Amino acid sequence: MAGRELISTVKYMAGTKPVFSLSELLPYLDEPHTPGELFRAISADLSPLGLVAKKAGEDYIISRIPPVQSYILNEEEEKRLSAFLDSRAMPAVLEGYIEQYITRKTGKDWPDPVSTERLRKAIVAQKDDYWKPAHRRSLQYSKGYSVLGYLAYHFPVYFMQTEHLLAQLARDGLLKKTMTILDVGTGPGVIPLAIADFWSRLDNAQASVYSIERSEEHIEAFLYLRDAFVPRGGNVSVKPPFKADITQPGSAALPEKIDLVIFSNVLNELEDATMDTRAAIVQKIAEHLAPDGTILITEPADEENAVRMRTLTAELQKKGLFVYAPCSFIWGTPCTAPRCWSFLSALYIRKTRLMEHLARCDEPYRYVNTDIKYSYAVLRKDGLRKSAYRVGTGSKFLRLSKIHLHVGKRINVAGVKMSGDLGDAKNHLFKICDGTAKTPVYAVLPSYHETPENETLRTAPYGTVLEMRGVLVRYNKSHDAYNLLVSRNTVIQMPDSEIPDRDL
Repeated sequence: MAGRELISTVKYMAGTKPVFSLSELLPYLDEPHTPGELFRAISADLSPLGLVAKKAGEDYIISRIPPVQSYILNEEEEKRLSAFLDSRAMPAVLEGYIEQYITRKTGKDWPDPVSTERLRKAIVAQKDDYWKPAHRRSLQYSKGYSVLGYLAYHFPVYFMQTEHLLAQLARDGLLKKTMTILDVGTGPGVIPLAIADFWSRLDNAQASVYSIERSEEHIEAFLYLRDAFVPRGGNVSVKPPFKADITQPGSAALPEKIDLVIFSNVLNELEDATMDTRAAIVQKIAEHLAPDGTILITEPADEENAVRMRTLTAELQKKGLFVYAPCSFIWGTPCTAPRCWSFLSALYIRKTRLMEHLARCDEPYRYVNTDIKYSYAVLRKDGLRKSAYRVGTGSKFLRLSKIHLHVGKRINVAGVKMSGDLGDAKNHLFKICDGTAKTPVYAVLPSYHETPENETLRTAPYGTVLEMRGVLVRYNKSHDAYNLLVSRNTVIQMPDSEIPDRDL
């Protein structure tokens, strides 16, 4: 937390000047500081103050965050969106176009036995390759049946996953009436097609969608499906992909002031790229982001990829981007958790006709992919955060970094719900994080202890800040984790306000 003197000075300066530099604060402070030291001290407080920082040489320019003109879903749009997500099915017409494309590429009707067996082999090969160590992968999906296998197995889940994420962005007010969107590493166009489908349920919104892809085979599939599925002259214009390698995004003539950049299941496939290289790719493209633009990164939910994504977002924070969600830095300090495995689940999708056809064999489970599980991060340039909640000065909440000193005791903690229910019908289990824990922490709610006073733990959405009073600390030696046991006397609630002005 930045000192009261410094924050008061920032507030005063912001009230007198719409734009100022941090070096201008120096004459008002009792002790000498560099602009970099000042920025590190106040960076977490800028968004709640309605301010944003931009680096200028060794200095930082502070300005007011321009108001975001959000696209607010009306009642009918929300009904249409909810009905579609509840259906758990990719549009049947898009299924048909994928089947037609397979027929076109193979020269045989898509259910043909020879084509079917080749598709099965392509899917098995992709799955086997995925589970190899990162340095031995060759996840290209770029030739012949590998692209068709992707369309059959991966496409439906990623399409529906994108619809869920777009719904989240819309409900958070991060979509605009007119948007420029970039999909990085688009493959056969999952993201642009999902955007076109999502926007078809909006009454007064428009979008221009750009993408980057290096594979000719993917671009061919992309254009076929786009031309078949996206109405000409509609409210979404899907441009042909820029043929470029995402490791060299400067080679593509990207638009300026992009409102939304999406990296969907692509950064994990750069098997030889270091964390610095991946961060540099995001940073380079972020140069084209509008001041109030959003970056969405999604990765698979397995431990290796989910942890790597969290490490990447921590690195991007150091380089000037801010995490909007799902993480919330409630102590006003950067996250210091060494390894964070966190992911979100949605209801499984319905099997496509193509999946059902491929599954008519001795090992049907190999060809059915219906689970939606993913790790994600939403980042911004302007410091806007989904929750600006801070633990109040003098509060009675314990930092989770100190939990090892309180085994066997009842404590009060504040943290973010960072998982779905990992337990079972008898014991609900949720990952809890406050950004300080060195060892994983989970809240355990036995079903027979659930009360109206603690049920918020189970019902609150992923990424929600929770205040938990009266939880018992236990150490789980077999999993090297701490459990917060919730009883009938435990009170769990969302904060009354995002930025408390009282001691809690």
